[in-house]
Formats: sequence, structure tokens, C-alpha cells
Amino acid sequence: MTSKTTPEIDEHLDDFKRYLKYELNYSLNTIKSYLFDVKLFTDFLKKEGITLDEIDKNVIRNWMSERLEHITYRGTVETERSLARRICSLKKYFKFLLKENYIKENPFVTINSPKKRIKNPDVLYTSQIKELLRANESRTDKLASRDQALLEIMFSSGLRCSEVVNLTNLQIDFSNRILRIKGKGNKERVVPFSESCKAHLLDYAKNLRKELETKAGNRSPYFFLNSNGKQMTSRGLEYIMNSIVEKTGLSLGFKLHPHVLRHSFATHILENGGDLRVIQELLGHSSINTTQVYTHVSKENLKNQYDNFFPDDEE
Repeated sequence: MTSKTTPEIDEHLDDFKRYLKYELNYSLNTIKSYLFDVKLFTDFLKKEGITLDEIDKNVIRNWMSERLEHITYRGTVETERSLARRICSLKKYFKFLLKENYIKENPFVTINSPKKRIKNPDVLYTSQIKELLRANESRTDKLASRDQALLEIMFSSGLRCSEVVNLTNLQIDFSNRILRIKGKGNKERVVPFSESCKAHLLDYAKNLRKELETKAGNRSPYFFLNSNGKQMTSRGLEYIMNSIVEKTGLSLGFKLHPHVLRHSFATHILENGGDLRVIQELLGHSSINTTQVYTHVSKENLKNQYDNFFPDDEE
């Protein structure tokens, strides 16, 4: 197929960015996600030599099929849920193009998102959490205290990955053991943390964190710093979680993604009699339906623990 240049596909991205920022008041992270999704599609069009006016259902379906076979940086296949989000981004983008008269028809109008497979999130049992904290606390390398503080705050507060890396010193109230978190949509919520978490946060703050700041040569408003004394990134936090498993030699059966600790936090509260509405508030969910998944996780954990006590072994 002869390659064609498609400048018109990309040239409206800046306009779209301004539309999301100034007219819809979307956050920078949300805008970044929308633009990333749109670029995945425009890159596909360029690779296939398809122009803007050649986009139809078959083109879109071919792209969808390719995405579902794509291997992510985590080594897993892209999920229907991720693809559904990308289609949502593209629908908004092409609706914007139509509104501004950049195109005559919107090819995404009749496109349906793939059905999402319901998958309960990975969680750690209480015994696994204790084992993880105990194993990491026995580490003797320099960054162990920071990693312990990370594990403690994520399990005792259920923060999102982005909320951890953007946590500032001013958001932590040690006296009252609370965090003032700005979550999705800049909504603020108050989240408590445990006495054990407080002890490890203070230990990190008074010792290793000061060393890391000195190494960087400047004071940082962010509480958790990387090994160079700079603000941690979400990708960096994921790397740290994986390195904790490697350094402690534990086998969890799945990757220790930051969300695993958030899910474990919610499930732990629910299994100990916590109210679903309280969990919703602590997690910063806008809808109770999002929180509802933890009732299924809790039941699955209960069944697994029952099977451990009553194994169905044939004699």
C-alpha cells in the first residue's frame, strides 16, 4: 500500500487539547490520557496509510483487533476495559472535529465498545500483608525505610498511585494521623493512617528523605523521593513495588502493582465490618457502583479461606 501523509489527522490535536482544558475544565492527567489514546489511533492510520476521509467501520474494527492483541509494557495483553476507554476518547475527539466542521461525518457514532470481562482485582490476604511488611522491614539496604513507608501508607490509606507520588509534606498531618488528598476531579478528601504507618513515615522523613534531598541539592515539596532525590513518577513507583518483591524473595502469585495495596486496603476494611459507603469515601470513588466490586472480592476471599480449611481431597 502506498504511504500517504495525513497531516489533517494530527493538526487539530492542539485545538482539542485547548477544548478539554478550557471548555471542559479537565485535569492535566485526564487530558494527557485523551491525547495518548487519540495518538494511538492516528499512529495506526499513518502506519496503514489511511487518510482522515477513509476512516470507516472496518478501519476502526481493524484497529480495535490490533489493540486487543497488543502486549503492554507490563507484559500483558491490552484489556477490553482499556480499549473501551480509548474508544471513549476517540468518540469525544471526533465529536469535537465534527462540531468544529473539521470533518463532515463522525465514523465513531455507531461504534460500540467491546464488552468488558469482569475480573476481580488482585488482593493480598491479611497474612500476606503482614508477611510483606515484615520481610521488607528486615531489609538492610539504604532505600528500605522509604519502601517500608510506601507499603505502610498505601495499605493503611488506600491511595491511588498518582496520589502517592504527588503527596506533599503539607498534606500530611502527623498529629491527627490524617492525609488531605486531592483525588480525581480535584475533589479533596480526608484519609486517616495507622500508628504503624506514622512511625515509618517519620523514620523515613527524619533520616533517608533528608539524605535524598541533600543528594538532589534542593528541597522538594513532595514527600516520597526517588533514589536521586527527585519527585517519584507513577512508573517509578511500579518499579519500586516490583523490586520490593525481588529484594524480599516473596512469591505473591501476581505482580505487586500499587493498585494491589489499594484493593487490599478496601477489602480488608470490608471483611472487618466496614460500611461500603465509608470505603467509597476513603477511596474517593464518585459512584458506589465502583466500590461494589469489593463485595465480590470479599466473598471470593472468604471462599478461598474456607477451601483452605476444608480441602476437597480424595483419600
